[in-house]
Parts: sequence; structure tokens; C-alpha cells
Amino acid sequence: MTATTTTARLLLLPGDGIGPEVMAEARRVLTAAGDRFGITFDCDERLIGGAAIDAYGVPLRDEEIDAARNADAILLGAVGGPKWSDPNAPVRPEQGLLKIRKALGLYANLRPVATLDALAAASPVKKEIVRGTDLVVVRELTGGLYFGRPSRQWHDRRGRVAIDTLIYREHEIARVARLAFDLAKQRKGKVTSVDKANVLSSSRLWRQLVTEIAADYPEVTLDHMLVDAATMHLIRNPRGFDVIVTENMFGDILTDEASVLAGSLGVLPSASLGDADADGRRRGLYEPIHGSAPDIAGQSKANPIGMILSAAMMLRTSLGRDDAATAIEVAVSNVLAAGTRTGDIAGDGPVLSTTQMGEAIAAAVATPRPAATAR
Repeated sequence: MTATTTTARLLLLPGDGIGPEVMAEARRVLTAAGDRFGITFDCDERLIGGAAIDAYGVPLRDEEIDAARNADAILLGAVGGPKWSDPNAPVRPEQGLLKIRKALGLYANLRPVATLDALAAASPVKKEIVRGTDLVVVRELTGGLYFGRPSRQWHDRRGRVAIDTLIYREHEIARVARLAFDLAKQRKGKVTSVDKANVLSSSRLWRQLVTEIAADYPEVTLDHMLVDAATMHLIRNPRGFDVIVTENMFGDILTDEASVLAGSLGVLPSASLGDADADGRRRGLYEPIHGSAPDIAGQSKANPIGMILSAAMMLRTSLGRDDAATAIEVAVSNVLAAGTRTGDIAGDGPVLSTTQMGEAIAAAVATPRPAATAR
């Protein structure tokens, strides 16, 4: 595929809960962008998570992995819900996510957090602190504590025991660190590596390798920060960060914390990426960072912006269509600046449904106008 992609093969995995609702609005916006910029989207929609367990007995079939390998990019809704929440169940929705990440070699999760002026008041953090925040967390995605073995429970003479194993190998750290430095070169030129090197051997290896790799990027400034300090500075001075790179569990926690800066989980996108191809483009799986929200599923209350902005990330990163991606991002900014809101960000103002928000953004994509102030 080239930078002038006109046909894109997409695998759509709506998932559970509100996933199908927000996916429908992402498709609506992609159609508007495709009409404007001459892109045809060949969409193959399939099941993952709880919906797949109900239909097939497994959270993700091998057939869907094959479809993902044949796609140019994958859009994912969210998985899980009370129906499948038994921690002792032999199959769980989340296993589908782990399977597709491993199968496609998606080792890095990128979560941008940019506070729009229009939503600064929606954050529980003071406006003067969050305004101007523009950072990206790069989280290692396929190693660390979540994948280490052994991981099990048992009984001994003194009671119940559990073990999880935290292991990182040099190549796992090096590849995600290089991605973070490459990203920082395109941004403000600063990487903050987050670890727990004062306690963990894995973090000491992490810090050592990141420092070594930094020597290949003299134009990028590197800071090291312990994870407990990072959680504090992320709220006290979020504008001090540019690119944060960290291991799997720390990234999982920090990205959820960072979401409050933007005012709502519902507006934040993410990308899970593998190695770049010869054109510098990366295969990716794109999804909003929010969960399946089963309590509001089927009620058209969900905010589709995170899913829509994930589609914009997909256009830019995996399809090479910066023009269409920028148009979607400008449309979201303009719609929010005009006061259009779903319930999670409405405050005391009028509330739009999921469908109405998607329609408003699609209309803004189709009828371009200058961008409102974004930050």
C-alpha cells in the first residue's frame, strides 16, 4: 500500500456491550471521509470476546486471526461484561485480545492524551493544569507480568498461594523503546522512561537498555522516572510529558490515570502496533481505551469519539492517509467546540445520543471548515 491508498481492507471486531454502537458511528465517519477523499473501505465484520464465546465457544477463532492477517488494519470495539465475568471460567473475553496481539506481533500500545480546550472543564483536574496537555504513552504490550510463566494458584500447609512471573527480554524492551524515540523525533523531542529500577531487576534492565538506545537519538532528551513518581507528576504537571515509554503493567495503570486529564474515557483512542514495513507503515489494531460499559449498552448513551479518533489513527498510521485522519480530528474538535456533547461530557448542557454525535461528526467531515482551537 502507498501513501495514496484508495482501497483499504478493514477487519471490524465490534465486541461486546457498547462496542457495536460506537463501531457503527466510526463506520459512518469513515464513510464520510472516504467519500470526501476518494477512499473505499472493504469492511469484514466478525466476532470477538463474549459475543464470540456465545457463538463459537471461544473468544476468538483462528479464522478471525487469518482475516486480521489479510486486512490492512483492524478496528476493535471493547470486550467483556457481567455475563462472562467469572474469573474461574476456562474461557474469558479478554483472552481474545491477548490472542490477536500475540498472533499479529502487536507489541506496542500507543495512547495519545490531548486535552481539548472545549473539554478542559470536564476533567476533575483543574483547568489551568490540564489545558495544553499533549502526550503519548507507549506501553509494551506482549511481555511482562501479564504473560510471564508460571502464573498460578495453589495451596500449601499455611494456606492459599499465588505466583505471577515478571520477565522481560532484551529484544522486547529494545523494540518498544526505539518506537518511542522515533515517535518523539516527530513530536517535541522528549522521552520519559518509567520503571521501578530501585526495586525490580527487570526495571534495571529496562533502564539500562533504554539509556543505551538513547545514544542513537541525540536529538531526543531522555528522562528516567520511577513509576510512583510518574503517577504524581502526571496529575501535577501533565504538560511536562511528551512521550512516556513503560512496561506492560505500569502502562496499563498510567494510561487509565491519564484518561482523566482529557475529561472522559470516551474520547481517547489507542493503537496497538507491530513492526514497520518497507514503507515505514505499521500493521495496527485500533480501539478506544474505554471498556464495554454494559450498564449503558443498547441505550445510545455511549460516547463514540474514542472509536472515531481510533479510526483517524488507523488512517494515518496504517493506511498512510494523513489527509483523511486530519479531517476527522478537525471535525471532532469543531463539533466539541460548538458545544455538542454526549452524557459523559455534557455537564448541565444538552445531551446527544451516540448516533447523533456520530452524525454530527460525519457531517463536519463532509463539510470542511477551519479547525477550532484544539488545545
